[in-house]
Amino acid sequence: MAELKLAAQPEMIATAKRTATSLGSMLGFSLEDLDELNIAVAQACDSAIEAGREAWGEEATLKLSFFSTEKGLEVEVQAVQPRSPHPLPLAKQRVHDATLDRIAQDMIRCFVDDFHPSVSSTRVRFRLVKYLIG
Repeated sequence: MAELKLAAQPEMIATAKRTATSLGSMLGFSLEDLDELNIAVAQACDSAIEAGREAWGEEATLKLSFFSTEKGLEVEVQAVQPRSPHPLPLAKQRVHDATLDRIAQDMIRCFVDDFHPSVSSTRVRFRLVKYLIG
C-alpha cells in the first residue's frame, strides 16, 4: 500500500500517524480503531527511534511499510542502520532500560490484534496488525 522512509526523529511520528489514519480510513476502520492504530503506531515509532538512536546515533532511519491484508492493515515499523561509505562514529552510550521496553511493547499489544518485535544488530523491527471487523 505505502512505504515511508523518515529520519529517526520524534517529530516524524506525526507523519507516520497521519499515514496510518489515512490508510486505515480507506480500508473502513472505525474512528475507535483508527485511534487505537494511531496509539500503537506512535509507540512503535517512538520505541524504534529510541532503539535506533541507541544503536547508531542520530543518523538512523525510520522505515514504515503499510500492507492491506484480507483481514485488515499490517504495519511494519523499523529503525534501520544508516548507510555510509565511511565508518560511523559510535553512538553515545545510553542507559538501556529493558523495563521501559517491556512496558512500551505491552502498551502496543493493548491496541493492535497482533504484534511481533524483532531486534538485531542492524535493524529494529516491529510488526503490528490491526484487524478490520465488519
